[in-house]
Amino acid sequence: MSLFSFAILAFLALLTALGVILSKNAVYSALSLLAHFLVIALFYFALSAQFLGIVQVIVYAGAIVVLFLFVIMLIGGDISATIQDNRPATRIGATVLGVLFLLGLIIAFFQKLPLGTAPAGAPDAGSVQAVAGPLYTTYLLPFELASVLLLAGMLGGVALALRDRRRH
Repeated sequence: MSLFSFAILAFLALLTALGVILSKNAVYSALSLLAHFLVIALFYFALSAQFLGIVQVIVYAGAIVVLFLFVIMLIGGDISATIQDNRPATRIGATVLGVLFLLGLIIAFFQKLPLGTAPAGAPDAGSVQAVAGPLYTTYLLPFELASVLLLAGMLGGVALALRDRRRH
């Protein structure tokens, strides 16, 4: 990846991330999140990790953002009434943490890191074979437990939604 393409993708990533947190409308914020996930997928493609890029698009840009938009539409889409600006200590704390985070990023950016050669298998690190091998051998049990946990969460959400509808 050239420095120019990295700079463009980094600028787009920062722009879309700012769109997520600065948007007053929850739907626009979710759409900015979708754009951010797509930019991150472009980073994966530029780094020759095609499998991770496709998973980023399918899982995050596809499923998660659609789920967010579904929840936003379910609660009415207007969350501005729930936001209160009567906590100045929260703003001060968030500002201090943000400044500390930016200072850490600046220090990490200007720190001299040793340059080395990439391992022999590094270009294929994002391929389907490189990801699927350990996923379906070494990490099969955690992978299946995560799927059961997601299924339980989905069923719990459906049960809560049905219970609330029966009350009205």
